[in-house]
Amino acid sequence: MESYVTQKIINNVGYIEFYHPDHNAMPGDNLKKLEQTIIDAGNNNQIKVIVLKSGGDRTFCAGASFKEMVAVKNEDEGKHFFLGFANLINVMRKCPKLIIGRIQGKAVGGGVGLVAATDFCLATKFASIKLSELSIGIGPFVIEPAISKKIGKTTLSQLAIDAESFFSSEFAKEKGLYASVYDSVEALDYAVKTLAEKLTRYNIEALKEMKKVFWEGTEHWDALLEARAGISGKLVLSDFTKQALKRFSD
Repeated sequence: MESYVTQKIINNVGYIEFYHPDHNAMPGDNLKKLEQTIIDAGNNNQIKVIVLKSGGDRTFCAGASFKEMVAVKNEDEGKHFFLGFANLINVMRKCPKLIIGRIQGKAVGGGVGLVAATDFCLATKFASIKLSELSIGIGPFVIEPAISKKIGKTTLSQLAIDAESFFSSEFAKEKGLYASVYDSVEALDYAVKTLAEKLTRYNIEALKEMKKVFWEGTEHWDALLEARAGISGKLVLSDFTKQALKRFSD
């Protein structure tokens, strides 16, 4: 299948879905499409609540595209590459509509950042998480603020340092990344639909003000995440990272 970003509106819920055949990794063009789709949904009066989901069964999001990462040739290109996730996280936190995450499978690297940038998240028992960045010579710098805000720096340090291990969905629920975990995708979809449609019957202005409360103290993130993208953009040029990513260059 070709990669895509789509949106459909059902009962005032905007279902935004992204897909890429490489385990839902996110190349730059998909990140931009997803960013713009969320902006448009935030401005669409037909939509009262947004659901963020991905296609396929096994992986919610494998993070940034390693193939594009390998192609980075200088610091400007590196910063631009990592600004993809930075801009998306900022758009999600600024969106005036609540964003519910529907996490059907594994989340890795930037995928964990997307999960943390939602306002409320439901998952299946298959939705384990991993921050693999240190193992390839960079770090989860761009996504750290969203992850730390959601689950705290202590849990972040566990994930970041144990960079080659997956942590279970129950671990993610215990730490507050997921609100609930379900045994099947069918059960997850029913719970997401029920919650989203219930929220559409609430006062949309109250939901908007509540979201502002959720993200208080993040007003400086535009500058912060841009600076973090610069750090990652420099590190991705290191010999260590180039060697670690060689196997993805074909």
